[in-house]
Amino acid sequence: MNTLVTLEQWQALVAVVDNGGYAMAAESMGKSQSSISYAIQKLETSLSIQAFKIEGRKAALTPAGRTLYRRAKVLLEEAQQMESMAQQFSSGIEAEIKIVVDTLFPQWVLLDAIQDFMTENPMTRIELKETVLSGSDEALINKEADIVISGYVPPGFLGDPLMQVTFHAVAAPNHPLHQLNRTLDYQDLRLHRQLVVKDSGSRGTDSGWLGAQQRLTLSHIGTSIRSAVIGLGYAWYPALKIKNELDSGKLKALPLASGSERSVELYLIYREGSYAGPATLQLGALINQKVKQVYAFANSQIS
Repeated sequence: MNTLVTLEQWQALVAVVDNGGYAMAAESMGKSQSSISYAIQKLETSLSIQAFKIEGRKAALTPAGRTLYRRAKVLLEEAQQMESMAQQFSSGIEAEIKIVVDTLFPQWVLLDAIQDFMTENPMTRIELKETVLSGSDEALINKEADIVISGYVPPGFLGDPLMQVTFHAVAAPNHPLHQLNRTLDYQDLRLHRQLVVKDSGSRGTDSGWLGAQQRLTLSHIGTSIRSAVIGLGYAWYPALKIKNELDSGKLKALPLASGSERSVELYLIYREGSYAGPATLQLGALINQKVKQVYAFANSQIS
């Protein structure tokens, strides 16, 4: 496809407007004023349109020229982005990184890491998928992710310990279990509805289910927490996920004789291991860094 106007001619048009005249445009582009004038004249002739009109001693945009200027700005920005993208890819930076994360991992920590990464690598696309239980390790086995954060490292992969997630057994303050006003045991829990987050993998793991007579299965931990707040049942939730609900009194820890807390280790796993690309390794390092900052802040609050 041949175009009537070159990129350099569009640059000249934008430069004249942004710099307030031909002389300043020529200086900014490192060209002679006559070459800028010729570029504008060539553009107008090729398009059979007048981009500028003389008002006094200055050149002002015509209505058509204003439209062309706005579109030319977008065109030049896209051209610059394409060049940056090509340079990034030529240096070995991946075009796309797929992340699969267990919903136990704090969202804000991950998004903070992604924000820092994309500031430095704006042309690398990120695809984020949240999973529950076996959904994470299945993504590794099926080669659907470059980085996985999971509580389980499948055979054939190596994972680095990332963080320990502590669960608390909780229910709404007005839940019948809190009305018993005594220490609770396993039999007490079995008589009431347990909230369970459905495994997003194909294995359908029932991790943490006590075999309660009543059960409400949900697909996302956020929905489960909201269900607990309105009194639909009890559940074990990651402490970081329900901090606001506990602080505000919307949820209250169950007084269990034992088992009120559980812990799960989350691992950071690269699908390609030590052969992972530089951008993938950089993003993984940022995630690690953000987790350490969270722990450092938490320890400073305690001390």
